[in-house]
Amino acid sequence: MHAVHKQLLALIAFLFCIAIPSLAQVDTVIENASVRLPDVTVSNVNIQQLLDRIKNDTSFYKAFKTLHIVGYTSYNNINILNKDGSIKASYDSKVQQIRNGDCRSDKVLEQKSTGDFFDRKGDYNYTIGELFSNLFFVKGKECGENNIVAGQTFGTSGKSGIEKKKEQLKMLFFNPGKKIPGIPFIGNKLDLYDAEAKQKYNYSLETTTYNGISAYIFTITPKPGASGIVIDKMSTIFDVLTLDVLERSYSLSYKAGLYDFNVNMQVELKHINGLLVPTVMRYSGDWSIVFKKRERATFTATLVDFKK
Repeated sequence: MHAVHKQLLALIAFLFCIAIPSLAQVDTVIENASVRLPDVTVSNVNIQQLLDRIKNDTSFYKAFKTLHIVGYTSYNNINILNKDGSIKASYDSKVQQIRNGDCRSDKVLEQKSTGDFFDRKGDYNYTIGELFSNLFFVKGKECGENNIVAGQTFGTSGKSGIEKKKEQLKMLFFNPGKKIPGIPFIGNKLDLYDAEAKQKYNYSLETTTYNGISAYIFTITPKPGASGIVIDKMSTIFDVLTLDVLERSYSLSYKAGLYDFNVNMQVELKHINGLLVPTVMRYSGDWSIVFKKRERATFTATLVDFKK
């Protein structure tokens, strides 16, 4: 596999992935970056502590780790698109994750495909299918997992090959807005909090109501005329009381000599049986890389029927 293709897989993999404006706005500063804030928020919370908590959130990562210790059913749909938006190939499945003792395994209840989603050998013809399988299906049985995140950090030091790619993927997905070493041309451009980024991005915190829950929505968008950016928008909705993530969305795009991409991802989360878990994941993307055909695809996974 071409080296640049391998590197890009780490970027694309989880990019498969509202606010109610207030009348009065004030500014605060987080690490020398101006953040637009609603007046009502300023009077009720410690803004610096709130923004630090948002930046260093672990609830999103914990929610995905929780999927390893529960049973659930997922409804999955992937559409491969032609240039005009029509469907070229598709994949639909209903998969049950079974939790038995300290182990989990998958049972495919329904599955169908159209077009050339699979080749004659039953292998995936498209990268999105390969990534979907690697990231969302259990191969055989997985045991001894937990959802503990305290003390865990991400880093590529000492890792190589597929393990390095997995770590890059986790850094992109669970620590959005921080540098990711080893991704050609754009690793440093993913940082939303360094000195250079603060000259290119606007930061805004608003109050909102989300599914009947009082919430904050923290949004990062490029300043007018900003250049050399990768993240076009990142938005996260937090529960006011717990600061757990209730929704996160990303929009990323970039053009380089060897590849280009334009992808959007959205994840919705809920508290079910006392646990915060992802319930809906949506992705749409258009990307091309040297030696590979351009790939346009949409992906949706809906998770239901959670069992401890």
